[in-house]
Amino acid sequence: MDIDTSAFPRSPRDLWEWAHTHQGRKLIRYTSVSVVTTIVSFVTIAIVFGTNMTANEVFATAIGNLVAAIPAYFLHRSWVWGKHGRSHLVKEVLPFWVMVVLGIGVSSLGAMGVRHLVDQHDWSHLLDTFLVSFANIVSFAVFWVLKILLFNRIFRVDTVADFDAHLAEEESH
Repeated sequence: MDIDTSAFPRSPRDLWEWAHTHQGRKLIRYTSVSVVTTIVSFVTIAIVFGTNMTANEVFATAIGNLVAAIPAYFLHRSWVWGKHGRSHLVKEVLPFWVMVVLGIGVSSLGAMGVRHLVDQHDWSHLLDTFLVSFANIVSFAVFWVLKILLFNRIFRVDTVADFDAHLAEEESH
């Protein structure tokens, strides 16, 4: 498969210029939200599983991801895609939560895999907790590209001019 590398930034200056384009800003914001929500889910799973609030990896993973989904929705909608006002249930909220549930399913598979690994070894609970949290991160990394494609559709701004207006308004503050 041939990959067209002509669009890739070739120098720090190219990267800097790309970062100030519509797509560059959106991708940087999307990635930033992903980092924040990944930290939220990681910490929540570590607390819930690590303190034995639950001994079930899958339940801890679900709780961590549900907690992280709340700021994820609002940050994606307003900061990444510049949408304000009431959310549309069918066009925005429902697809977002379907992706959350699918993501929890994928991360639950990762947690079950870790459970199998942990059961075979006599590791410390601290290491087990780290592995469960890490499995969640890896599982969601698999979903990252799919989510940006879907979120780009459900939170899309009507025109490039609308996105420009959002960015210009934000820069004026």
